[in-house]
Amino acid sequence: MTAIAQLPQDDNTNGWSAILPKRQPKPPLTGHRDTDWVVVGVGYAGLAAARRLAENRPQDSILLVDAHEAGENASGRNSGFGIDLPHIVGSAHDELEGSYRFMRLARAALAYLEQQVQDHGIDCDWSRAGKYHAAVSPAGARTIIEPFARELEALKEPLTWIEGTALAARLGTSHFTAAVYTPGCILMNPAALTRGLADTLPANVTLHERSPVIEASYDRDVVSLKAPNGTIRAAKMILAVNGYAPAFGFFTGRLLPFAAHASLTRPLDEDEHARLGNIADWGLTPANAFAAVTMRFTRDKRILIRQNIHYCPTRRQSDERRRQIARDHLRLFRERFPSLPKVGIEHTWTGHVCFSRNGAPGFGQLAPNIWSAVCCNAVGVTKSTISGLLAADLACKRDNALIADMEALGKPSALPPRPFLDLGVHARMAWELWQARAER
Repeated sequence: MTAIAQLPQDDNTNGWSAILPKRQPKPPLTGHRDTDWVVVGVGYAGLAAARRLAENRPQDSILLVDAHEAGENASGRNSGFGIDLPHIVGSAHDELEGSYRFMRLARAALAYLEQQVQDHGIDCDWSRAGKYHAAVSPAGARTIIEPFARELEALKEPLTWIEGTALAARLGTSHFTAAVYTPGCILMNPAALTRGLADTLPANVTLHERSPVIEASYDRDVVSLKAPNGTIRAAKMILAVNGYAPAFGFFTGRLLPFAAHASLTRPLDEDEHARLGNIADWGLTPANAFAAVTMRFTRDKRILIRQNIHYCPTRRQSDERRRQIARDHLRLFRERFPSLPKVGIEHTWTGHVCFSRNGAPGFGQLAPNIWSAVCCNAVGVTKSTISGLLAADLACKRDNALIADMEALGKPSALPPRPFLDLGVHARMAWELWQARAER
C-alpha cells in the first residue's frame, strides 16, 4: 500500500477560471466502485486518456478522478498556448533535434483538441492566431531567434521575420527587437478548454471531482485506490498526474517540480485598445522562458504576463509571495505598455509544471495493468494531450504509429539526491538568469 502524502493545493486564485461563469463540479467519489479502468488526473492527459479509452472500449466502464476540479489544476493555469513546433524552454537547443517527431505529436494533439472543441461547442476562445517567438535584445535575436528561424527554414515551415516598428505595430509595444511569427500555434482560455472537455465526456466515463487519492495499492490483477469518502477497485489504471507521479510510487527521483506565476490585467476599454493600434489577439513566447516574459493579448482584450519560473519541491506558494509576484508583473507590464498607466493587474496565480532532466516524458507501461502519461516538460496542452491519447492506445493494444514517436523520446533520467539536486538546480537557474539578463 502506498500512502499519497503530497496533494495539490487549491488556492482559488486561477485568473482564467475567475473570468468564467461559475461551474457545477461533478460529485465526489462516495462508497465503493468496481470498474474496468480508472484514470487519475483530470488535466489534458487524463481527459484525453479517458476519451480515447471510451472510444477504444465502448463497452468498458471508466472512472476519472481528480483531487480538485476541472480547470483548477495545472492544465487550467497555463498560458493557453497550443504549440505545434519544437519549443525552446531554456537556452539549450536540444529539443530542436527530432523536430519532425515533435511536430507530428503536437499537431496530432491540436487536431484532436480542435475536433473536440468543434464537435461539442466548447467555448474557450479557441484561436488560430499563431505566435511570436521574440527577443528583447539584439543579442537574444542573434543567438536564439535567428537559429530558431534557420531550423524552421530547414524544415520548410512557414515563418515571418518581424522587427522594429513592424513588430511594434503588431504587438502594441516597442519593447521587443525582433521575432519569428509562426502560424500554427493555437491560443485559448485553458481553464475553459479543460472544463469543456470534462463536461462533455463519453457516456461510459464517470468523473468524480474533489476526490483526492490518498492511498493506492497495486498487483497484477487489480488497482485499489482510496479517496476520503470512497474506494475504487479497477482492473487497469492510467496515471495522469504529471509531477505528482512520485507520490504514487512511480518515477521517484526523476521529476523536477517547478512553479510558474502568471497575471491577467482587466480588459482594456475602447480608448486603451485604440492606443495599442486596435491590435488583434496574439501570443508571444520569449527567447528564454525561465528569465523573460511570456505574454498574450487575449480576445477579451486582457494582457497576460507570465514570469518567474522557479524550482518548487513543496508545490506551495504563500499569498504574500503571490502579492510580490503581482507587483513584479505590474512593473513588467508598465515597462512594456507605458501608454496604459491606468490598467492594473486583476488576477495573479501559480501553476505547477514538471520537467525531467533530459526532457523526456514519463510515458508508457509501468506494470502489467498500469500505464502513465506524465511529465509534459511545461508544454502541457499538446504534450499532455498526445501522451494521454497514446497511453490509452498502448493500453488497449491499438496500433498507432505515433506511439513509436513518443517512445523514441526516452524516459526521464535519474536525478542526484537532495540536497545536491537542489544545489544543482539553483545553480543552473542562476546561470540561466544571468545568461538571459538582457531579455528580462
